[in-house]
Amino acid sequence: MKRFHQLSALALLLLAGSASLSAQQSVTPVDHVSTLVGSASKFSLSTGNTYPAIALPWGMNFWVPQTGKMGDGWQYTYDANQIRGFKQTHQPSPWINDYGQFAIMPTVGKVDFDENRRASWFSHKAETASPYYYKVYLADYDVTTEITPMERAALFRLTFPATDSANILIDAFDHGSSITIQPEKRRIVGYTTRNSGGVPDQFKNYFVLEFDRPFTVSHVGSVDADYHFVASDDDCATADHAVAAVSFATKRGEQVGVRVASSFVSADQALENLKELGDADFDRLRQQGRDRWNDVLGRIEVSDANTDHLRTLYSNLYRCVLFPRMFFEVNAQGDTIHYSPYNGKVLPGAMFTDTGYWDTFRALMPLVDLVYPSMGRLMQEGLVNAYKESGFLPEWASPGHRDCMVGNNSASVVADAYLKGLRGYDAETLWQ
Repeated sequence: MKRFHQLSALALLLLAGSASLSAQQSVTPVDHVSTLVGSASKFSLSTGNTYPAIALPWGMNFWVPQTGKMGDGWQYTYDANQIRGFKQTHQPSPWINDYGQFAIMPTVGKVDFDENRRASWFSHKAETASPYYYKVYLADYDVTTEITPMERAALFRLTFPATDSANILIDAFDHGSSITIQPEKRRIVGYTTRNSGGVPDQFKNYFVLEFDRPFTVSHVGSVDADYHFVASDDDCATADHAVAAVSFATKRGEQVGVRVASSFVSADQALENLKELGDADFDRLRQQGRDRWNDVLGRIEVSDANTDHLRTLYSNLYRCVLFPRMFFEVNAQGDTIHYSPYNGKVLPGAMFTDTGYWDTFRALMPLVDLVYPSMGRLMQEGLVNAYKESGFLPEWASPGHRDCMVGNNSASVVADAYLKGLRGYDAETLWQ
């Protein structure tokens, strides 16, 4: 009997060791990423000036839980305790700030567009932040928000309490915006012109939201600087600051799905970009995003018993493959096109933006060329197009030329890529 107990104990130890080894083996590169590192920053003191970008590698659109006021470059700070909305963002740094942004915010009860009054308390204890998936509990409304992104689209899953007024607010921001509600299509379309410079005339980011069920009530109109709401006479509002909301009756734990996409090309192209989501449900899209991140981060394999080293490596590699971002889209014919941030035309081919080459020419761009050469080649094609459309290579692009920093560091980027063996783009034009 004693021998049996000894063997049983040994078997349990072996099983426990096997389970522990299996758990260690199942940890993938993206599991080491902390998207919150560097977000404990402010204007007077930077610890990184980052925000938790919910995105795919080099994606055209990112999403961020917005804790800062509208227009504040520090759009998410770790010491904040309220979320004002979930913002589509293209911000490369707080100093350069954002463009083409709009926000979505779930609430319960009376519809209120004021960014201070609509904000909800949250805790990091009820927050899950990864590159491909974000989840947070909005305590003031008893609502859980989940987001999983694609390159130009995203899927929201909102879990509401029992209420007759489960609201989803859309804030198209100020300086010129428009929203139209299409109840028969369970859809909202619109555009925002919000930017911080570096855009041509008539710049717009066209967006579309589709809901997985009919909404019972809708509001559309505009707000002034003090957020006084003026309702539109119909289902459309074009104003300095357009806003809208749709409402649902929900049971406790009932979920509302929202499919979102945008385009710098046109409203029709925004609908085309929405097709990135396909017919996959939320969990399948989340897995697709996880797989994509592991494919990109997994190009660099490191063995280290020190988990902190792995967290540092992969959290920084995550940052390295966010920018320069894709600023191109794929039309219904399958052709790559882009809205030129330099001359305002819709043109064929690739375009990248949101990087200051004075920051990145020494390390980031050589890393891309060595580890991700196909993406590096595409970025060189983007530089060709930037030169053709503006007469210059960009030094700080966001999305077009920004009057920031000096030098000619993009020349180093062009030369380095060629010397590293990248081909398949118009190097002669870049030489010129």
